[in-house]
Amino acid sequence: MTDRSGDRTATGFVTSFDEHAGLGEITSSDGTVLAFQCIGIADGTRTIETGTPVSFERLAKLGRYEATCITPR
Repeated sequence: MTDRSGDRTATGFVTSFDEHAGLGEITSSDGTVLAFQCIGIADGTRTIETGTPVSFERLAKLGRYEATCITPR
């Protein structure tokens, strides 16, 4: 993975989000499911509706990828 944001940026939609736990999942346009934490939502709201189309970056974390810098499209 390189430092160019174009190589890390992906699109998809929020498939689940538990507001109480602050955890959710995004299904990317290629079908990959990535977990995310509410602190990864770029606008700082820490909440997002299921079904929202988003763009995001993939972050390598603990041997897997997680979604971060999540922005509604």
